Amino acid sequence: MWAAVYYGPNDLRLEERPLPSIGPDDVLLKVVSTGICGTDLRILHGEHRKYPVGTVRVPGHEVVGDIVEVGAEVVGHHVGQRVVIAPNFGCGHCRQCVSGHNNRCANYGAIGINMDGSFAEYVRIPGPIIAQGGLIPVDSWLDPAVVALVEPFACVLRGQHPLHITPGDVVLVMGAGPIGTMHVLLARLRGAKRVIVSDLVSSRLQQVAALGADRAVNIAEEDLAAVVMEESNGEGADAIIVATAAHQAQEEALSLAAIGGRINYFGGLPKDRPTVTFNSNLVHYKELLVTGTTACSTADCWRAAEIIGSGRINLEKLVSGRYPLQDIHAAFAAAEGKNALKIVIQPDLAAPQEHIE
Repeated sequence: MWAAVYYGPNDLRLEERPLPSIGPDDVLLKVVSTGICGTDLRILHGEHRKYPVGTVRVPGHEVVGDIVEVGAEVVGHHVGQRVVIAPNFGCGHCRQCVSGHNNRCANYGAIGINMDGSFAEYVRIPGPIIAQGGLIPVDSWLDPAVVALVEPFACVLRGQHPLHITPGDVVLVMGAGPIGTMHVLLARLRGAKRVIVSDLVSSRLQQVAALGADRAVNIAEEDLAAVVMEESNGEGADAIIVATAAHQAQEEALSLAAIGGRINYFGGLPKDRPTVTFNSNLVHYKELLVTGTTACSTADCWRAAEIIGSGRINLEKLVSGRYPLQDIHAAFAAAEGKNALKIVIQPDLAAPQEHIE
């Protein structure tokens, strides 16, 4: 089979590899569609802690595919079944795992992170993922490029859960990339009265405005605080999602929040500069709730798959380009560009299909 293999920073090689062999607890998946995310870009540049010097591995973890081989001890799944993968798994017996938060397990694993992933024609799904419910059946008629967005959408669901967005809320999303755009769509689904999104990239702001943001603010050209006050009758945003790895955004969110506002620090900061100036008096006197979320649990992925499958939210317009595996380098270049939202790899695709406006 063909696979895109990481050999070091900015050294991703397309090469032929043997078909993965599976054990009695595993399944073999033929990759139908797999997304490129920010984590994959950090991996490519040698910036992921699970890819130390000397690592040789196939990245990729946002994946939908068809089961082509089932281990002898696997029950409940069969050859020909289409599934989307919840890629994270925990040890299965710590406090975090038994409470349904396997993404917070201190000894977590994930395909494409500490084992070979989905930037290949086939990927082995290991027993621990299957045992923890990580094979999620999906309808074969659904667009596989959209189904491949289940994992990032599950992360978005997890980020908004503690914010308890309700009808009538004013929501601010800081960052208009693919994750920020999903946050906008989910906030609208939850009934937000006004959804404001901010960014520095005009093309992305235009895209998110077309997808449903009530106000798209280029912070290089407009005063974000003035816009938030205008849209909220001078009260501030009820819920704020900081979907960008920006120190200024995390700091500014405290002053932009309404009294009793809720904030989610969704985007992590660079490891070499992880601190911000935090005005705790704003938290104290405004009774703010400041939360953080990381990745997603298996349960989050099931909820995301159900919502996407129901048609209640349409993520099709987030797919900016579809590339065959043979064009993996062009796909990564497109994913790094400021115009694209989500780029997906479809190994059997004959030629690239781009929809970047």
